[in-house]
Amino acid sequence: MDTFDVNVRIEVADVVAGSGAIEGDLHLPPDPRGLVIFAHGSGSSRHSPRNRMVATRLNEAGFATLLFDLLTPAEEAVDERTRHLRFDIGLLAERLLAAEEAAGEGSDAPGLPVGTFGASTGAAAALVAAAERPDAVRAVVSRGGRPDLAGDSLPLVRAPTLLIVGGDDREVIRMNHAASDRMTCEREIAIVPGATHLFEEPGTLEEVARLAAGWFERYLPAG
Repeated sequence: MDTFDVNVRIEVADVVAGSGAIEGDLHLPPDPRGLVIFAHGSGSSRHSPRNRMVATRLNEAGFATLLFDLLTPAEEAVDERTRHLRFDIGLLAERLLAAEEAAGEGSDAPGLPVGTFGASTGAAAALVAAAERPDAVRAVVSRGGRPDLAGDSLPLVRAPTLLIVGGDDREVIRMNHAASDRMTCEREIAIVPGATHLFEEPGTLEEVARLAAGWFERYLPAG
């Protein structure tokens, strides 16, 4: 059952000037310790049940969360046919940075330290965003991500990065190790035993949430 409780809703209109607005769901627990912005994976949206479950656990740990759509409805329709925008990592990173600005300036979450949680291609966008704005993004967590798609941005990332991969997701494990080898920041690869790419096996997504909360508690202190 989805227990995500949205008590603040913001429209990230500045993300896509002239071609439509992108909406986000911002949840603020009492006295939040930081803000975690989610970047969903290819073919997904802010309604991803896996990301929303992790967001709920982070809310329970005292973190504000923002889930938003990386593409406009019109772009989503095009991407359903062409499947190319979901791999435009530069575009997705721009949207992520714009959402961060909108959450800080146009909501009740100004001044909170920011971390990002990326899944699949969203993980690459989160890393590119962290490389482009090292003073703004303090920590990154990837779930079943494609950090390799961040390319030449990898050595520029300064934010401590946790790469979570399913133990049975062999090819993605290889990609994560290759990406980690190119990074110079503090980073760690966490393997969840028995998990496949989507972490659908019992207890595996709960382990992702536990690992993510621990990482943000360590590297995303309020103030």
